[in-house]
Amino acid sequence: MNDNIESIGRKAGRGLRWSLLGNTVTKAASFVMSLVLARILAPGDFGIYAVALAATQFVMVVKDAGIMAAVIQWRGRIEEISATATVLAFFFATGLYGLFWVGAPYFSALAGSAEATGVVRLLTMVILVEAVTAVRSAALMREFAQQKLAVANLAGFVVNATLAISLAAAGAGAYSFAWGQVGASVVTGVIILALAKMPFVLGYDRAVAGRLLRFGLPSAVGFGLEAVLMNSSFVIVGAILGNEQLGYYLLAFNVSSWVPGLIGTALRYVSLPSFSRLAEDGDSLSEGVRRSLPLLVTFVMPVALVMGTLAHPLVALLYEARWDPAAGVLRFLAVLMVVRMITSYLVTDILISVGATKSTVWLNLGWAVALLPALMAGAYFGGIRGAAAGHAAVAVLVALPLGILLLRRQGVRLRPVLPGLVRPLLATLAAGLFMVLFSGTFEGVPFLELLVVGGTGMLVFALLATPAAALRRLTRQGRAHGL
Repeated sequence: MNDNIESIGRKAGRGLRWSLLGNTVTKAASFVMSLVLARILAPGDFGIYAVALAATQFVMVVKDAGIMAAVIQWRGRIEEISATATVLAFFFATGLYGLFWVGAPYFSALAGSAEATGVVRLLTMVILVEAVTAVRSAALMREFAQQKLAVANLAGFVVNATLAISLAAAGAGAYSFAWGQVGASVVTGVIILALAKMPFVLGYDRAVAGRLLRFGLPSAVGFGLEAVLMNSSFVIVGAILGNEQLGYYLLAFNVSSWVPGLIGTALRYVSLPSFSRLAEDGDSLSEGVRRSLPLLVTFVMPVALVMGTLAHPLVALLYEARWDPAAGVLRFLAVLMVVRMITSYLVTDILISVGATKSTVWLNLGWAVALLPALMAGAYFGGIRGAAAGHAAVAVLVALPLGILLLRRQGVRLRPVLPGLVRPLLATLAAGLFMVLFSGTFEGVPFLELLVVGGTGMLVFALLATPAAALRRLTRQGRAHGL
């Protein structure tokens, strides 16, 4: 068992390093791009884009009926299924795009932004490219060849930034976002096709198709519900409060998505294939969870603390004072971010890996049933802050307990995880208290507030969360290098 864990761990670690490198560069550049666009475009443009983004993020996860996840989890040789999987992925994606083309005006009207129709139609076009590359991307992920995916994504981002900023400066408004992402998807797709080095063969095997769909369809429904969960707030806030308030909400949501976008996306590139291999032995899977969850919490909590306690100086420094209404939203969405990382990038991937795809449906369905009324009530009575508070409350009180219950039903042992969580949770309490007490010390000077209060708080967290043995080792290494 240990040899199996170590072997998969080495491959996953190598893949994760490449994913993190590619994601770090891409997200850092994307962050710079967002700063530029926030100074060129109005909040209303962000609001229109938010409506199109909600539609796109839904179709992106259901576009292939779960075929990509099924290919990653497939126990046999990929050559047995590639032709059939490619046909299925393209069939479902083109059909879905046709539905969204027809339904775009109705979806936009539902979100209170009829002018978003054209942007929705353009932005959702990216699934046509993804339909062609889905099986090839899955093959690279199975092989832990994340360096190739990183190269493709970085090249796509260069195109995205160039197009989006140029078009925004030329007055294209929300369309600048859409054309940038469409251009990026085409470039990324061409590179993936070249690097995967798989013959592009089309075919259909009824037995293979049945096996792929029995696994893929429930996972697609689960991912689709997850996308609804993460994007329903855009539709509800837009319908109740209008494009300008939705623009503020989107900016806060984007900031809260830095960690899921950076670490979460990189994790998904390796967690699905890793847990799929570990799932062949129940003890190996439980041991993998015991090692993974404390590390995930340790990475996520310091960022959540800064977002939650220093939201106003963070927004003021990055996006100018006119975007300050987004800061009150960010405080609550920081809580949502932590739960998203645990449920969406750990619990869901584990359930898919053990073949319990129907459980992902129940997880996200239960979350959605509680979330939608909470969002509407929050938006009506508390504006964009109320909507964010409803999102965070449902995540903590419904989604997290439900995820734990579903893992236990699949035989994943969670009790051994608890000792590893004690240190990072105590560090969170101490660092959070420190930042709350000293927030406002440098009021009016957001850079100093973040540097001194935020930096010191993160240092407190690091000192308390890092095991004593690791601290002693780091101290010895520092002395050996004259530090």
